[in-house]
Amino acid sequence: MNEEANKKEKALVLCSGGVDSTTLLAMACERYGSENVVALSISYGQKHAKEIASAKAVAAHYGVEQRFLDLSSIFTDSNCSLLEHSTEEIPEESYADQLVETDGAPVSTYVPFRNGLFLSSAASMALSLGCCRLYYGAHHDDWAGNAYPDCSQEFVDAMAEAINQGTGGELELEAPFVQWSKADIVREGLRLGVPYELTWSCYEGSDKPCGVCGTCIDRQRAFELNGTIDPLLR
Repeated sequence: MNEEANKKEKALVLCSGGVDSTTLLAMACERYGSENVVALSISYGQKHAKEIASAKAVAAHYGVEQRFLDLSSIFTDSNCSLLEHSTEEIPEESYADQLVETDGAPVSTYVPFRNGLFLSSAASMALSLGCCRLYYGAHHDDWAGNAYPDCSQEFVDAMAEAINQGTGGELELEAPFVQWSKADIVREGLRLGVPYELTWSCYEGSDKPCGVCGTCIDRQRAFELNGTIDPLLR
């Protein structure tokens, strides 16, 4: 066999340290082997450092190479409630309730085109590292109702086409969870033995999850629907 045929496929996974991206990282390691997976964790000016700390713990658990990127300066002029400099409070209610109040507009925790920026940056890095796959953990619950439009099927399809065209077909974007619920993701993660005790989803950076922000509500329900309790709440 020639050298090209023997070459192992590599994948880059956007890894925030949360439930979705950690499950995706586990899937990539199962498929390619941890030695062929790179985790990319991005700082964007978020309110706390627990996301990155969890991402580091998860990457260490799986033994993958980890890269970091700081894009916080791009969001300096945004008042998104997730950002450290924001004057807005993080809503303490479900995304469904928030969407009623916004009349269908994106919720206040939507960071302007964040995922488009993340994917573009990740595509450049992935191509430079010799990866042929870029994994993104967007899921149905995040884009249903337009809470986070840069998680939708339409967005994923458009970015996949742009990345394919912009890399001459050398890199493919995969978002296997885009039609899955968070409960579906947790179910797969439980099968894979994902260390959810290392992950962090809460928009606050306290010792324990707040339990009342949109992502906490979604996370707790996902575990409950799988007949178990979030390990961070035990």
